[in-house]
Amino acid sequence: MNMTQKMTAEFLGTLWLVLGGCGSAVLAAAFPDVGIGLLGVSLAFGLTVLTMAYAVGHISGCHLNPAVSFGLWAGGRFPANELLPYIIAQVAGGITGAGILYLIASGNADFSLADGLASNGYGQHSPGGYTLTAALVCEVVMTLFFLLIILGATDERAPQGFAPIAIGLGLTLIHLISIPVTNTSVNPARSTGPALFVGDWAVSQLWLFWVAPIAGAIIAGVIYKFFKPQQ
Repeated sequence: MNMTQKMTAEFLGTLWLVLGGCGSAVLAAAFPDVGIGLLGVSLAFGLTVLTMAYAVGHISGCHLNPAVSFGLWAGGRFPANELLPYIIAQVAGGITGAGILYLIASGNADFSLADGLASNGYGQHSPGGYTLTAALVCEVVMTLFFLLIILGATDERAPQGFAPIAIGLGLTLIHLISIPVTNTSVNPARSTGPALFVGDWAVSQLWLFWVAPIAGAIIAGVIYKFFKPQQ
C-alpha cells in the first residue's frame, strides 16, 4: 500500500472512531427512556475499533490513534518516517468526525456545546471530579495496557485473526474503567476533534490528552521488547 492509501484509511478509521464513540455519548447515552449509558458508550468505542480493524487493518494497520503509532514505533513495529503522516491523517479524521457529530447534534434544539461534545477533561471537567494527577495517572496506565494488548494480539506468535476482537474488547474495558475519570481519551486524535469545537477549557486541558497517552504508549512499546524471543 502507498502512503496515500494508508493515510486515507487512517483518516476514515479515526473519523469513524470519533463519530461512533463520541456520537454514542452525545446522542445516545442519556436519550430518554432508552439511553445506552456508560456501558453502551464503552461498547461503542470498542466496536468502532473492532469494525475498522477488519475494514482497514490490512491497509494501514488501523492505528486510528497517534499514541498507538508511537507505541508501535517504540516497540519496533512501525517506521519513524511514517509517524507524522499517520498522525496528520488521524487528527484530520478526528476533527472531521467531531464536525459531523456537531452538525447532527446541533439539529436538536436542546443541544449545547457547553455540555462538552464528549470532550476529555480533569478537575471540574472530569465526569467524576477527578484531579489532574488522577487523570494523568489514569491516561498513562490505560494507554500503556491498551498498547500491551495491541502489541500482544498482533504478535506473529499470537493466534491469528483474533487481534481486532481482543483490541476492541480491550478498549471497551478501558472505557468502563476510566470514563468517570477523564471521559476516556487514550487517543490524542479522539480528544482533539471535540476539543476544537468546544474551545475554552477543552482546548486548555487538551495538552494532558496528548502527553499522557503518548507517554503510556511509548512505555508499553519499551516493555514489550522484553518479550521478544531471545536470539
